Amino acid sequence: MDGGNLGILDFRRVPPVAGRLLNMTKEIKDVTRDKKLWKTFFISPANNICFYGECSYYCSTEHALCGKPDQIEGSLAAFLPDLALAKRKTWRNPWRRSYHKRKKAEWEVDPDYCEEVKQTPPYDSGTRLLDIMDMTIFDFLMVKKSTHLRLQLLAKEEYQLSGLMSESLLRDKLTPILIQPHLEAMDRRLRHTLNVLADCIEKEGYSNVVEDDLAGEREGGQTHTSPRGR
Repeated sequence: MDGGNLGILDFRRVPPVAGRLLNMTKEIKDVTRDKKLWKTFFISPANNICFYGECSYYCSTEHALCGKPDQIEGSLAAFLPDLALAKRKTWRNPWRRSYHKRKKAEWEVDPDYCEEVKQTPPYDSGTRLLDIMDMTIFDFLMVKKSTHLRLQLLAKEEYQLSGLMSESLLRDKLTPILIQPHLEAMDRRLRHTLNVLADCIEKEGYSNVVEDDLAGEREGGQTHTSPRGR
């Protein structure tokens, strides 16, 4: 689903992904070399194979993934090599959740947090900060002009997000991925996002909220006409 959604939004930065039916026993439990992961497999009271992995918050038997009895729908994406084979740096999202029942994240209590992030490497140069805004629409402090235009377009009846998403997901081997109420919820969330953006523009001014990343394309004679434009 993520690949189709991002393609419709014209975000072209995700690895290839495909949905398919997985056998949790043969394709995960029996082949994993991760002992910690292997130990989280268990059989549910309904005799289904389940596992919950290892993480700091939701990884528990109460939030386990369970098959029927060991078949589960999933998506496969390009896999990054082990850190021992390909070293790389990792940056946490500045707007990540606190995952604490009583403690709020810094961005939830500090009104100047956005300005601090904009002056902190690696978010003080390049497109990294804007890319984060694209990927987390509800948490944005500004958004690219191309993204703003795309969201406005998808709110129109002829290019409605739910319809385009439904059409895109028909090509998935596991279709249907989303039922109609879920698709309609995406339209509601899109309207909410555009309303929040409109409020920000009214208060702060268009140029202070929306980054004009289309200037170069206009100079080069490129234009966007629809969600299928590229």
